[in-house]
Amino acid sequence: MLLTRTSDTDLLGRIALFAGAGLGYLSRLGVRAVAGRPLPLTVRRLPHQITLVRRCLVEVASLRAAKSQAPRCLVPVILTASEALHAMTGMLAGIDHLRIIHEVYTTEDAPVRLLGRLARRSGTRVLAVATTPAVRTDLARQFPDLATAVHPFTILLEKGAPDDRERHAARQHFGIAAHETVLAMVGGWWGHKDPRTVCDALALLTRETHLIVAGSPLDTDILDTFASLPHVHLHLLHRTLTTDQVRMVYAASNATVVSRLPGVGKESGLVMDAVRYGVPLIVSDNDPDLTAQLTDQPWARIFRASNPADLARQLDNLGTMPRPTRDAADLLGMRTADEQLNDLHRLHTAFTEGVRR
Repeated sequence: MLLTRTSDTDLLGRIALFAGAGLGYLSRLGVRAVAGRPLPLTVRRLPHQITLVRRCLVEVASLRAAKSQAPRCLVPVILTASEALHAMTGMLAGIDHLRIIHEVYTTEDAPVRLLGRLARRSGTRVLAVATTPAVRTDLARQFPDLATAVHPFTILLEKGAPDDRERHAARQHFGIAAHETVLAMVGGWWGHKDPRTVCDALALLTRETHLIVAGSPLDTDILDTFASLPHVHLHLLHRTLTTDQVRMVYAASNATVVSRLPGVGKESGLVMDAVRYGVPLIVSDNDPDLTAQLTDQPWARIFRASNPADLARQLDNLGTMPRPTRDAADLLGMRTADEQLNDLHRLHTAFTEGVRR
């Protein structure tokens, strides 16, 4: 749930919410203070440690609000949970709950680990639901006593994939002819992304290609290089996209490329988007489990992570790739909203029954 008013929760929840807000301000100050300075790693990581505590407190406030506003809530869930302080959240919230963990980005340093140890007996109050096996492996390594499960957190669109009429309208919007080849790069370029490999791969192509880059934040130096490539026609939407804009980008595209650094194992919403919007996928082999799922799928091509030459080979003849079907959604564990709710209820029931035993 999203906590919007302090009146939604009890006294402890209000204290946690206000304390979390204060720590958020302190963390932002810390990030600015250490940015670009040759400081010891423990000092540079301090703002991130404060952020872990802040997220814990906000989660506590939200869970206590759920407990007070809906005392018979069957499945309390933090949909995008912090990757740390699981037991502390359970202890302060006083409620059994599921924690959806999308990635393990920041580990616990000594002071935060101490907080975790103080609350370790409350670790039985939480089930950490990792969105990929790789995320579960990371969690198990750092929190060996934490109960974990693996379940993709993806929702199928009721509207379905764009039809031919939408694809034609999207091409017209971008000024792209029906016979031309279009590649999409969607989403912000965060630390786990690898847009440079896409840039270097496109530089190796001799075929005329339209490239739609959409999202924020983006690297302006790489964008300038895209724009200078002789066979690439760049279409740029450098902003946070609405749902309709995301749909339009995919509708205009022959394929979408997802390039990540080697070893990144978090769930990729962009991979799921390829299935949601019915667009062929070109993806790096950074996650062995995802690679195993996609191998031999006609609508997906896999390239070696951080290997521009291999990506350039996969970018050839994009227009011949078939679009993903409903079987693709089943392959990736994608669910309707009702199915996802049923799955969360089932996980919560099995977990709480196991705790009682």
